[in-house]
Amino acid sequence: MDSHQSVADVVDNKGGLRLQWSPVFAGALAAAALSLILISFGAAIGLAVSSSSPSWRDASSALALLSGLYLILQALVSFGVGGYIAGRAQHVIGATPADVIENNDGLHGLTAWALAVIVGAAVVALVGLSAARPTIQNRPSATAAEPLLSAELDRLYRSPRRPANIDIGYERAEAGRILLTSSGHSSVSTEDHSYLIQQVAAATGLPAADAERRVDSVMGDARTAIQRSRRSSVILAFSAAAALLCGAVAAWVAACAGGRHRDGASLPEWMGGRPTTAVPIV
Repeated sequence: MDSHQSVADVVDNKGGLRLQWSPVFAGALAAAALSLILISFGAAIGLAVSSSSPSWRDASSALALLSGLYLILQALVSFGVGGYIAGRAQHVIGATPADVIENNDGLHGLTAWALAVIVGAAVVALVGLSAARPTIQNRPSATAAEPLLSAELDRLYRSPRRPANIDIGYERAEAGRILLTSSGHSSVSTEDHSYLIQQVAAATGLPAADAERRVDSVMGDARTAIQRSRRSSVILAFSAAAALLCGAVAAWVAACAGGRHRDGASLPEWMGGRPTTAVPIV
């Protein structure tokens, strides 16, 4: 063998172990499509880890945990199917050791998993940008508190005597920024508390005492809503990370199983294969 021969040529001569992108793309597209279907189905039946609806904050911890478990389950199924397709569709060239073939099958499944994750993240980012753009254009003063504390802000500025065609969008945004600080260690400062009472009294026509009681009540509700939203965000982040890690393992294992099925072996029982019975030796 020529001493100047490259490592890539040596690997290619031992069985053509280069990454084949057609099986990878096929497995990634299948995984992304199946994951989208399963997540949409879960959201339709109420198994969503988070929601923009204010009523989601009142969901129980059991429902949030069940939603997280469903997210992990759909990752196992979708990435497992994508990994199996990537391993099953790979074409082995030449005579290659069995352990090298299995590792190469797993590499194809893991690459399909990574590509599916990138595709899913891109789709989610595009949907989020398209959904947020009209809100930003129509209400430039809206803040992050608007979807989270919309019910509290409505109750804060509710008044049957307010004149029609009066835009209080900036006041709502300013009050939302103040309410967001209510969950901090120092809570709302005395200056912001007094300022918010004055703004509510001026916008609703309430007496100062009634405006103060309303502000205090809304601050308590806002603090509870923010804590529940943080709990849901933690569950969402943990479930998403666990789902992606479990999906990577499922893609590798399923790709190896798909490669063995391609080479003539039977599928394992957990993938629907027939159980093998041991033949007694006489």
